[in-house]
Amino acid sequence: MDQPPQAAAPGSGADRPRRRDVVLTVALGIIVLAVLAFSGELSVPAFLSAALAFAALGFVYYLTALTAMEPGQQAAPATESPEAPSDNSAAMIERLPIPVLLIGPGGRIERANPAARAFLGLGAERGLLSTVLRQPRVLEAVSAALRGERGATVEYSTIAPLESHVRAFVEPIRLELPGPMPFRAMLVLADDTSSKRAERMRADFLANASHELRTPLSSLAGFIETLNGPARDDEEARDRFLAIMQEQTERMRRLINDLLSLSRVEMNEHVPPTDLVDLNQLVGEVAESLAPVAERRNIRLELELGDAPAPVRGDRDQLFEVIENLVGNALKYSTDRSEICICVYHGRTLDAAEQARTRITEDSGRLTLAAPVLDPDQRFGVVRVRDKGAGIERRYLPRLAERFFRVDGQKSGPMAGTGLGLAIVKHIVNRHRGGLSVESAPGAGSVFSVFFPVAGSQPRPVAKIESNDLVQADT
Repeated sequence: MDQPPQAAAPGSGADRPRRRDVVLTVALGIIVLAVLAFSGELSVPAFLSAALAFAALGFVYYLTALTAMEPGQQAAPATESPEAPSDNSAAMIERLPIPVLLIGPGGRIERANPAARAFLGLGAERGLLSTVLRQPRVLEAVSAALRGERGATVEYSTIAPLESHVRAFVEPIRLELPGPMPFRAMLVLADDTSSKRAERMRADFLANASHELRTPLSSLAGFIETLNGPARDDEEARDRFLAIMQEQTERMRRLINDLLSLSRVEMNEHVPPTDLVDLNQLVGEVAESLAPVAERRNIRLELELGDAPAPVRGDRDQLFEVIENLVGNALKYSTDRSEICICVYHGRTLDAAEQARTRITEDSGRLTLAAPVLDPDQRFGVVRVRDKGAGIERRYLPRLAERFFRVDGQKSGPMAGTGLGLAIVKHIVNRHRGGLSVESAPGAGSVFSVFFPVAGSQPRPVAKIESNDLVQADT
C-alpha cells in the first residue's frame, strides 16, 4: 500500500531554497543601505531605522517560510545548484546600479552583476577574483568572509591607467549547504573617485587661483590708487592705465574660465564618453570659428580631411575644445603670412600613425604627453596640427602639459596664455582613453597629435600603463 505523503518538517532540506532566498535578500538589502550611508547619501539614524525595519520584515517572512507548507503537502525538490543564489536574489543583484559580486570557495567569482562586469572589465567566463582585482587588503577581507568572520570595509586607490578611489564592502553570507564551506562573500564596490577629486580640486583651485590672481590684482590695485591720486587729472596716463587694466582683467577672466574648465574635466575623467563624434565635421567647425583670427594675420588654414566620416567615441564639446586649443596655440605662436595644416586620419593603429608621420627636422624633439591603453589592435582617429612658428626647445617638452607652465618668451603680452590649455587637453584626452604627442624644433615649428578610439573599438579595460611604458622618443 502506498504511504501517504509526509509533510516536510521545518528545517528540512525541502524549505532551504526559500529560507536561503530570505537570508540573501535581507543581507543584500542591508549591505546596499550601508553603502548609501558610507557615501553620505543616507544619514546614520535613517540607516539604522531602515536596516532594523528590513531585518524585521525578513524575519517575519523567514518564519512564514517555515510554516508555509500545509500538512500532507509534498515538498518540491530543489532544482537549483547548491552554489547558485536563488532566482529572486539573482534578479535583484542584476538590477543594482552598483557593482556587486558573490564570491565562492577559493575566491572564485560565482556571480557578478552588469555594473560589476563593466567596472572590473570581466568577460563572460567566471574566474578568480584575484585575477581582476589585485588589491591584497580586499582579497584578505574576502578570504576572512569565506571563513565566516566579520565583514570589513576596505578603501583602495589606483593610479593606472587612470586615478580612481574605491570603497569595498565585504560581508559573509551563510548558506545552508552541506560540506565544510557553507559561507560565501558578498563584495560591493562603491566608486568614491568623484568625491575625492572634488575635495582635492577645491584645495587646488584655491591655491592656484590665489597664486595666479595675485599679480593682476596687485596691478589693478596700483593703477586704481594712481588714478585716484597723482594721475587724477592726467588724461594721457588715465587712458594708458585703463588699457592695461582692461588687459589684466581679461587675463583674470581667461584664467578663471580655464580653471573652471579644468575642474569640470578632472571631475569626470574616470568616466569615458559614449557619444559618436565625426572628427572631419568637428575640425571643419573649429577652422570656421577661428578663420577670422587667421585672416587678420594672413595665416592660411589648410585642411586635409577624408571623404568618408571619421566617427570616434567622445564628448563633442570636449573634443571641440581640444582641437580649438591646439589650433589656437598654433595661431598664437605662428608668424604672420604663414601656414597651419590640420590633418585627420581614421582607423589607424598607433604604429601606422607613427610610420605615416613626417619629421619636422632630423634633430627635432618628440615626446608622448599622454599614452592610450596599450593594445596593438586598437584603432584610432588622429588629428594633427602643424605650424611653422618659432618652435619649442627640447628641454621644455616634458613640461608642456603642466599646469601654469609657459615657455620663456611667452609669459607676457596680449597673446600670453594662462598655462592651462595643454593641461586641459591632456585631461580630456585621458578621459577619452586616447593619446597626445608633440614634436617640435626651434625655428621650424611644432606638430601636436591627438588620438581618439574609433567608434566600435573599445580598449581593453584591464590593461595597465606604467610610467616606463610611455614612449619618450628623441628626448
